[in-house]
Amino acid sequence: MHAWQCDEPSGVTGLRWVEMATPAPGPGEARVAIRAASLNFPDLLVVQGKYQIKPTLPFVPGAEFAGVVEALGAGVTHLAVGQAVMSVAVTGGFATHACAQAGRLVPAPAGMPFEEAAAFLMTYGTSHHALVDRAALRPGETVLVLGAAGGVGTAAVQIAKAAGARVIAAVSSDEKLALCRSLGADEAINYSTANLRDALKVLTGGRGPDVIYDPVGGDLTEPAFRSIAWRGRYLVVGFAQGDIPSLPLNLPLLKGASIVGVFWGEFVRREPQAFARSLAELGGWYGAGRIKPVLDRILPMSELADAFARMATRRALGKLVLVNASAAG
Repeated sequence: MHAWQCDEPSGVTGLRWVEMATPAPGPGEARVAIRAASLNFPDLLVVQGKYQIKPTLPFVPGAEFAGVVEALGAGVTHLAVGQAVMSVAVTGGFATHACAQAGRLVPAPAGMPFEEAAAFLMTYGTSHHALVDRAALRPGETVLVLGAAGGVGTAAVQIAKAAGARVIAAVSSDEKLALCRSLGADEAINYSTANLRDALKVLTGGRGPDVIYDPVGGDLTEPAFRSIAWRGRYLVVGFAQGDIPSLPLNLPLLKGASIVGVFWGEFVRREPQAFARSLAELGGWYGAGRIKPVLDRILPMSELADAFARMATRRALGKLVLVNASAAG
């Protein structure tokens, strides 16, 4: 097998494409022939040594992948050789093969191409957990999605619409505006040319959004929060802008608003039954055509550095996906 190996967390330039022995799955594991893997912002943090989880060196990065079960370890009974699966871990995806804990492998929805399956579990799982579970989103409420043209952002736009909400997408370019409108966003704001608070005041009649979905952080957080509706819920999803913002605590007091943390990985680990229900609803929505992963580029696995560069500059519209030569739909 081949894999992108990180010998030291110095960033993308420190990764090497290496040949190694194809591993045999241990007890409770399955070996997957990886067909496709997608990039997520934590992948960049992991290879920079900035993520909250620091894998033992050397390691193979890549948190999200899809492929075919190739071999089963002892005690694995819920999977079958030849089965198409999706997985989210912290590492292992940027390779031709991976051994993963069987409990982290999820059957891919029927008919879903590997490229989409590799871009589904983390982004749609995170956004469903955030909006449906943590925010308890109700039909007719207004949702503001910051960074709405990215991986989790495009998923959030679609899920909020599937849940019956009115969606305002906030992005940094007119090209991204067009994408979000094509996904069903009711309104869109280019915050690089418009004042976010002024635009939200106009679009909500001064009331503000009921739910704010924020995977961006940085200097957008405070103006967005100052616009939130009474009893609003502010979802802290991530910090793609790089800076972890601070908020004056009088703001949630004045709005009767909640700041709600979203840690999907811990949700999956701690609440497996709730995760299974979430996944079942997402699978149903996918089968009905109500949600569909947005893929920015599909690149060969060998072009990992180029994919990271595109993600780091925030030019991507949706998810970046890497495929191995054997990938086929």
